[in-house]
Amino acid sequence: MTHYRKSAMKKILLLIACLALSAIDATAAEPAKPPINLDIGTPPVVVVKHALAQRTSRLVRFYEAGEIGLGADGLIYLRDDSKMTLAKRQIAEKLIDAENQERRALIQALADSNGRRGDEAEVWTLQRARWYQQWKSGWWLRDAQGKWSRKA
Repeated sequence: MTHYRKSAMKKILLLIACLALSAIDATAAEPAKPPINLDIGTPPVVVVKHALAQRTSRLVRFYEAGEIGLGADGLIYLRDDSKMTLAKRQIAEKLIDAENQERRALIQALADSNGRRGDEAEVWTLQRARWYQQWKSGWWLRDAQGKWSRKA
């Protein structure tokens, strides 16, 4: 082989190797997603968190009485209405509906504010863990099968 042919052959092999590497590394070329910040302070998140915080003071009496609890999905549920008057049950149901609507809105706002609109499931997982951690000992939790237990 002549020097020209060897040089051309090296260039072709180098080109083939580069093309193969770029095909293998296509997914690695995508930038890594930053971690989700549950404490991000964008206006939509702040507004929803404020609404949730204001409602908490009204929900606490139901949590402490064991009448409502936290589900494994991160939503609030009526647990025991056996000692509730009709009026009290209606109040609890309205609070639960509003709370769950705001919880869903918070997940959406957190995903949007973190630039992770398609990652709501990941945001739910992180936020559920936070809500569970904030849940007081003695308050009721419902597992994925619907079984209730008190938080230790």
